[in-house]
Amino acid sequence: MAAPVDFKRILVPTDFGEAAERASDVAVDLAEKYGATIILLHTYEVPSYPYPGIGTAAVDLLTPIREAARAQLDQVLAALRKRAPEARAALAFGVAWKEILRAIGEEKADLVIMGTHGRHGITHALLGSVAEKVVRLSPVPVLTLRAAGNEPKK
Repeated sequence: MAAPVDFKRILVPTDFGEAAERASDVAVDLAEKYGATIILLHTYEVPSYPYPGIGTAAVDLLTPIREAARAQLDQVLAALRKRAPEARAALAFGVAWKEILRAIGEEKADLVIMGTHGRHGITHALLGSVAEKVVRLSPVPVLTLRAAGNEPKK
C-alpha cells in the first residue's frame, strides 16, 4: 500500500506566461488542501555572443535583466499572496532547468508544478523543453500544465 501524499513545499517555476499562471492556480488549490507553502521561482539568463578573438562582448546586460525580472516576480508574487499569503519567491540566474533542479533541493520541495508550452517538432528540437528536462531529472513529482487552449488536438 502506498504511503499517503503529503506536500509541504510546492515549487512553481514561472516564465510569467499563461501556462505558468495556470500552474500557480493549481498550486494554490493544492497548497490549501495540504497546508503547503508555495515557492515561486523565476530564472533568467543573459545571452552571450562569442566573437572570434575577443570572446564575449563585455556589455552589462545583467543588471537591467535582473531588475526587470525582480520587478515582474514581485508583481506576480503580490497577486499570488492574495490567495496564498504564505507564498514566497526566489530569483535565480542560470539555465532554467538546472536552476529549477537546484531549487528543488535548496527549498526541500515536495512537488513541482510548472507550465509547459507544448512545443513539438523543429521548435522543440531547437529550443528544447525546460519542463521535459525537469520531469526526467527531478527527484520529486512534477505536474506540468499547458496554457488553456493549448491542449493537443485530438
